[in-house]
Amino acid sequence: MRRSLIFVIQIIPNPNFILRIVIYFFLITTMNIVPCSSCNDLGHVKSSIPLISFLEKVQETALDTFGSVNFDPKLYIDMSLKFNLSKTEKEFDSLKRLKSGKVSVKDLSGFIKMYLNEAGSDLVYHEPTDFEYEPSGFLPKVENLKVRKWALEIHSLWKNLSRKVDDKVIENPDLYTLLPLKYPMVIPGSRFREVYYWDSYWVIRGLLASKMYESAKSIVYNLISLVDEYGFVLNGARAYYSNRSQPPLLSSMVSEIYNRTNDMSFVKKSLPALLKEHKFWNSGVHKVKIQDSKGCIHSLSRYYAMWNKPRPESFTIDKESALKLLNDRDKQHFYRELASTAESGWDFSTRWMRNQSDLTTLATTYILPVDLNTYILKMELDIAFMAKTIGDSLTAEHFLEASEARRTAINSIFWNTEKGQWFDYWLSNNCEEVHQWEAQGENQISFASNFVPIWIELFNSDDSTVKKVVKGFQSSGLLCAAGIATTLSHSSEQWDFPNGWAPLQHVIVEGLARSSLIEARSMAEDIAIRWIRTNYETYKETGTMHEKYDVEACGKFGGGGEYVPQTGFGWSNGVVLAFLEEFGWPQDLEIGC
Repeated sequence: MRRSLIFVIQIIPNPNFILRIVIYFFLITTMNIVPCSSCNDLGHVKSSIPLISFLEKVQETALDTFGSVNFDPKLYIDMSLKFNLSKTEKEFDSLKRLKSGKVSVKDLSGFIKMYLNEAGSDLVYHEPTDFEYEPSGFLPKVENLKVRKWALEIHSLWKNLSRKVDDKVIENPDLYTLLPLKYPMVIPGSRFREVYYWDSYWVIRGLLASKMYESAKSIVYNLISLVDEYGFVLNGARAYYSNRSQPPLLSSMVSEIYNRTNDMSFVKKSLPALLKEHKFWNSGVHKVKIQDSKGCIHSLSRYYAMWNKPRPESFTIDKESALKLLNDRDKQHFYRELASTAESGWDFSTRWMRNQSDLTTLATTYILPVDLNTYILKMELDIAFMAKTIGDSLTAEHFLEASEARRTAINSIFWNTEKGQWFDYWLSNNCEEVHQWEAQGENQISFASNFVPIWIELFNSDDSTVKKVVKGFQSSGLLCAAGIATTLSHSSEQWDFPNGWAPLQHVIVEGLARSSLIEARSMAEDIAIRWIRTNYETYKETGTMHEKYDVEACGKFGGGGEYVPQTGFGWSNGVVLAFLEEFGWPQDLEIGC
């Protein structure tokens, strides 16, 4: 269409410059064509519900009234209404304003107390029915009594983090941003009061180590219900997360539970949702076709949120971040990139920025990410295995073919044999039906995500590939005193140096450990020991598990980002238990830093 437009302009006899511009923009308007620079913003946008729009106003007013010190915008978007929205909004609009336009602390505090419920009150504590203080067969390889005692303390945290949706939410869902999930769940902790998507995989790995199989299944059933309702698993179980997903690990949860329980009915219940989710990630704006240097066309996937406004849970932060942008179109583009980066789970990192010192240069929708496509490859392999298990040979064959095509694509587009890493690929624009691979599109910067493919058996079973990956990892600079750094970029973003995150430690370590190479397995155990030690030391000093850790030195928790460091903490607990289950801890090995 764009070429046709250019042709129309060219055939006009000798139009002057101004006339050409007028005709160009007239045709854009009448033909509903958008210039290539804004193709990025053509994706579907979810409608915001009135409750969320109202709570955004409360959030903005609270920031003006209470100030920015210790202000958490998510706190206000997670509040629920005591009365219907019409009555509540009317009372809010009638609040007296000072000359400055602000509401007084007394008046706003009184309104919140009278008309809103506290954040988190929509969930109630749930006593897990399958929890035992010391389960039979718990961590048999852990011989050190000090480590075993600590592991049992982490195991007991599942009770602290166990919740279910209050019946009031199910009875009056219009008063809540929390979604009325049916089954009990395990939350990450602190400000993350609801179930989250990719967090749940590592929570489940920990629950399985704790022999809490029914609790693990309940989480999956909740996530399946989101797929049934929305067509994909939401970032988290709140209405304001319905515009995006997170790294797709539902199939990995199902396969891990099946491997422990052999529950065939569980697989049969799960498979239809997995097929839906696969379609979500392989159609529409998430799907990208790219032709490699040999002329072969591949289909890969990217992160792309259905949103071009400030994220409700960070509404005031996003609006402030966008202030330097001068027009609405640029702001909408930026908001979509923010939400798409949140979909990646890496919110935020210089990995996604054109200019590493400027958040407004986020360009996540222009990137084909190594890790996302690895998770989708895992999904295809899992679906093929599960379909075969229940006797559906046609589906199994189809997804085996899909997995082989994606493996070829991952190696063709991402793999750099000299560097021993899989590199993200940057698209030159978002408008081509089929993108052409170019060498300059390969982002040859070391990120922990570059090594995520080693998690997959197709790669960790190939000794030649593993040797190159081990060498590439050793020279990457990512391995630090206390674990794997996410990136080498010294920024204030939480998914940058010096922070290390449990999920990335786990997939890389597990992939290396599954190799037949002694060197790779030895490296995996060394990283696991470093990570376990820093978790232990920090726990002993602070009395809690943390969301992220500073890997520069043993015994330090992480920081940075748009909220204060969080504790609890779901995936950190799960990874420590998974590592101790895999590697154990000898009696004579010191645990402290």
